[in-house]
Amino acid sequence: MLYAVISQDIENSLEKRMAVRPAHIERLNILKNEGRLILAGPHPAIDNNEPGEAGFTGSLVVAEFDSLADAQAWADADPYLASGAYESVVVKPFKKVLP
Repeated sequence: MLYAVISQDIENSLEKRMAVRPAHIERLNILKNEGRLILAGPHPAIDNNEPGEAGFTGSLVVAEFDSLADAQAWADADPYLASGAYESVVVKPFKKVLP
């Protein structure tokens, strides 16, 4: 089943994000290589794909997991959470309708 991992950043999280970004991306690439990643990306803090120093306010990952518990365990192990960049993470079942 698909699950949405919806993360909210702390204010001024950019430095914490950048410190662990390679490990964060590595985990996403594992899901991608396994064919389980539907989409992933951050929410820019301003209306621009390259927000620079404004940074990001959170992230969204939609991926396939065997259960909600597995999705939650994956989210709980995110380097952004461990670094303190994320203030909170919500994991919910997701039903893709379109496209």
